[in-house]
Amino acid sequence: MKYSLPFFALIFFAGCASVQTVKEPSTPTEKLQTTLSQMFNDSNFVNAHWGVLIKSLRTGETLYAQNEKKMFMPASNMKLFATASVLSALSPDFQYRTVLTTNGTISNGVLNGNIIMHGSGDPSIATRFTDSNATKVFEQWADSLKAKGITSISGNLIGDDNCFDEENYGEGWSADYETDYYAAQISGISYNDNCIDVTLTADSVAGNPCVIALSPKTQYVIFINKTKTVPQDSGRRIWFSRKRGTNIVTIEGTLPQNGKEWIESVTVDNPTLYALTVMKEVFISKGISVNGNVVDIDDLQSVPDTSNSIQLASYLSPSLSEIAAATNKPSQNLYAEQLFRTIGFQKLGIGSMEKSKQFIYPTLSSWGVDTVRLRASDASGLSRLDLITPSDIVSILTGMYNGPYRTSFYESLPIAGVDGSIKGRMKGTKAEGNVHAKTGFIGYVRSLSGYVTSSDGEPIVFCMIANNYTVPTRLAEKIQNDVCVMLAEFQRTMNTSLN
Repeated sequence: MKYSLPFFALIFFAGCASVQTVKEPSTPTEKLQTTLSQMFNDSNFVNAHWGVLIKSLRTGETLYAQNEKKMFMPASNMKLFATASVLSALSPDFQYRTVLTTNGTISNGVLNGNIIMHGSGDPSIATRFTDSNATKVFEQWADSLKAKGITSISGNLIGDDNCFDEENYGEGWSADYETDYYAAQISGISYNDNCIDVTLTADSVAGNPCVIALSPKTQYVIFINKTKTVPQDSGRRIWFSRKRGTNIVTIEGTLPQNGKEWIESVTVDNPTLYALTVMKEVFISKGISVNGNVVDIDDLQSVPDTSNSIQLASYLSPSLSEIAAATNKPSQNLYAEQLFRTIGFQKLGIGSMEKSKQFIYPTLSSWGVDTVRLRASDASGLSRLDLITPSDIVSILTGMYNGPYRTSFYESLPIAGVDGSIKGRMKGTKAEGNVHAKTGFIGYVRSLSGYVTSSDGEPIVFCMIANNYTVPTRLAEKIQNDVCVMLAEFQRTMNTSLN
């Protein structure tokens, strides 16, 4: 066979031709994908892992993906799992109902019998997100009792918290967290976020202990004050520690004179007894004597007969859509735990993680979540045992977007530059007021997942999770912020006009 050119010359020209076919990204989508690939392969994260999935909610097209099927610790992105689940299971209009009943009789102003507080898992009673008056509900209940002529209670105040199981902490929570507000105990009866709020103020005399103010004002928690007031411009550092299984809290540290007060929320042990104690104290302050004790129903040898009980008072919570917003926007762990367990109680009669998962997993599976591999150890994301894929999170977000409760879920999320945990992020960009997304943070984990609308009105869903990084968290946040801005500015159509 003969060739018009030398054989090796043909090979050379063929190679050149193949090189010439490599093109720069030519469409807006290709350019977006190239830029995103460069961003998520930032050398600062060479020893870390990014899990990313970005999709169009209009077409279903994947705009970018990296490790989207790999498992990641999501941190508080688990609250998307929790709030989406409870809204889907119970509807945004659902309200908790907490009831006071008695099996006794009223005679000459005396209630001869016990009062039972029946918990429903409601996290909203006297919470800092819905009511600044920590004793308002109990004051109203006292007024209801007095309106029925009750001025004395001969029996006990009993707390029935058996709507939930006895697991007070999420699986995998560290014992180091127990004093901190973000690890408040889970309980069928919840009050004031199951915390006591402490305000410390420097004394007028240097060397004296700082002054303690409590909300609510209660004897339930004992404080050992080891703080010291120090001269102006001295060091300011305070720490709290609650002895495990008790309500004895030690406060240590220093506050400078004329300095800013220190405000801290400290968890309590046994939220049921906490609520009952404060309720008893309020009753007494309102002129209703209580001769009995406060008792957790689990400590009774026999459960009281409630077949002939009468209702004395009740509390109806805000709607579930409002509580979901109070969960997602500030990233409130206790609410997420309480909300998710409510599914099991309302649907299967037992408020537990396992029963709630049993009920909701078929729905999640229908959205495309791999519920076989999913590891939901808690509902808040505080546990490092939680494992979920970016694909699963996007499936949850997509399922809610396409479902009947889109608005309630969407409005529950923090808004970039406006409110919640991303109030200070993406300000002055096209993402501000546009991005609705849930943050997540625990050690070496930073996540952001939610929705953004592109420049030409296309709804986009995204999940971005960084795991195992050892650089400052702000570097992960910068990538997430920059990606959100790029998506907000993204346009499908190119400007082809010539200069």
